Amino acid sequence: MAGKRLLLHSCCGPCSTAVIERLLKEGYDITVFYFNPNITDPAEYEHRKSEQIRLIEELRKKGEDIKFMDGFYEPQEFLEAVSGYEDEPEGGKRCELCFAIRLEAAAWVAAEYNFDCFDTTLSVSPHKNYDKIKAAGDTFAYRYGVEFLAGNYKKKDGFKRSIELSKEYGLYRQDYCGCVFSLREAEAYRKARQEEG
Repeated sequence: MAGKRLLLHSCCGPCSTAVIERLLKEGYDITVFYFNPNITDPAEYEHRKSEQIRLIEELRKKGEDIKFMDGFYEPQEFLEAVSGYEDEPEGGKRCELCFAIRLEAAAWVAAEYNFDCFDTTLSVSPHKNYDKIKAAGDTFAYRYGVEFLAGNYKKKDGFKRSIELSKEYGLYRQDYCGCVFSLREAEAYRKARQEEG
């Protein structure tokens, strides 16, 4: 008997690795939903999407029936939503708004296409606040009438496992979340490291 149909919002291939592995063990029928208007550079967006698709193709070769759904790419929606919060630190209000954009889209798609439930890979990252992700997911689950799994995938060494699997599949691992603001912080960090070294 097939498991529950799950729409899994994914931020990128590397984060999805350990999450997909865990959800497959739990018997879910997974469709990966790639929706990330926060990735403000189109080339970066396409690179991450192609790596997500490549991972799914590798999993299919191993006999896993993972499906892929492409979200629309409108970075202007993200930039308008976070207007006024450009100087917020990572993890602040800007990130909460970003979670909301992506989780609302996932909830709407899950309801529209009759999925049993939805979830997100965002919680695998140690840099993302699980409680804020859960709050956004719960809000839109209620609004659209679809179950939000609210998996905390950083538990049980989820992030460590995602690094291992990313190496195994040779996936591109970015060092910033995707928006122009986090890129600015990542570049400042890289520069500081170079000056130290």
